[in-house]
Amino acid sequence: MVSTYRVAVLGARGVGKSAIVRQFLYNEFSEVCVPTTARRLYLPAVVMNGHVHDLQILDFPPISAFPVNTLQEWADACCRGLRSVHAYILVYDICCFDSFEYIKTIRQQILETRVIGTSETPIIIVGNKRDLQRGRVIPRWNVSHLVRKTWKCGYVECSAKYNWHILLLFSELLKSVGCARCKHVHAALRFQGALRRNRCAIM
Repeated sequence: MVSTYRVAVLGARGVGKSAIVRQFLYNEFSEVCVPTTARRLYLPAVVMNGHVHDLQILDFPPISAFPVNTLQEWADACCRGLRSVHAYILVYDICCFDSFEYIKTIRQQILETRVIGTSETPIIIVGNKRDLQRGRVIPRWNVSHLVRKTWKCGYVECSAKYNWHILLLFSELLKSVGCARCKHVHAALRFQGALRRNRCAIM
């Protein structure tokens, strides 16, 4: 049986969220930053440890605020489908404090406005541009501790430029979505254990 998961990718301008998606799908990176001005939909099939998953990856342009209801969501073409996804990937630039504040705000708005299923909707925080480590504005431990312990979200650092931890990110994504949908603890543990091999491939 093929599982289908809808994933929203959000972040401030220039953080490299589209670069992460393109690196994951096409194994390519461009030094030229082309701002995302409209919602983009990608439909890859992913094989993870022998199981096939259909992903619907929605790459959104920067939004001023998370839509508070379905009416607002569909009134803005850039936000359509944002409230009905199975998981959120919130990307920030480790060298830009404002980009972290942006995803901090968006995360809070998601929690406040997604009344139905909020507690079961995984959010993964992604620190991109790890290759520019020397320009980091917030210590990694501080961010990791805040995100994992206080926000209860997944946290991954990656480099879209060098394809570092890109597969790990989407492996963690599949794991978080799968665990959120498990109804029993033992089933969740079995699913998590099966994903430790982190075998992930694009079809």
